[in-house]
Amino acid sequence: MSGLELVRIGVVSISDRASTGVYEDKGLPALRDWLGRALRNPIDWESRLIPDEAPLISNTLRELVDVAGCHLVLTTGGTGPSPRDVTPEATLAVADKEMPGFSEQMRQISLRFVPTAILSRQVAVIRGKALIINLPGQPKSIAETLEGLPGATPPVHGIFAAVPYCIDLIGGPYLVTDPAVCAAFRPKSAIRPPAT
Repeated sequence: MSGLELVRIGVVSISDRASTGVYEDKGLPALRDWLGRALRNPIDWESRLIPDEAPLISNTLRELVDVAGCHLVLTTGGTGPSPRDVTPEATLAVADKEMPGFSEQMRQISLRFVPTAILSRQVAVIRGKALIINLPGQPKSIAETLEGLPGATPPVHGIFAAVPYCIDLIGGPYLVTDPAVCAAFRPKSAIRPPAT
């Protein structure tokens, strides 16, 4: 579809073992696959695979937003309670504003599947004109968190439905989603006519 704005998206997989080649990283392909299906906008990708080191995570997030100009940054991994899980702290260290609603909804979705979801510490923040969200580490959980559970009774909204409007509000590009994957929600006054 022509006329859609380019969106620059940073995807960051945080794992000691995957970053050193002990096993294959599955986080980056899962993020790119889901976002590539969900968004109709052309996407300029910035991908990073890094170990669980708080200063490196913070520096990577700063670089993706401040230098690479990403509008949206999604991380996967490093959000549990173990000593090496430092992604939330590293993310909060670069935040201008915290967006706790994303975190609350992510845990609500995951609790439908496993009681240990309550141990997850994902955060979402605004830095400049970018939204940064920590996601779970497993590809299946990534998709469930972003997409929600539309078939549940009552349906459970995924977090991505709110992402396009959030990016509108902070001055980013107008994101258009494929409703078959994820229907973005905006107030009527914020909806633009379809691009031609």
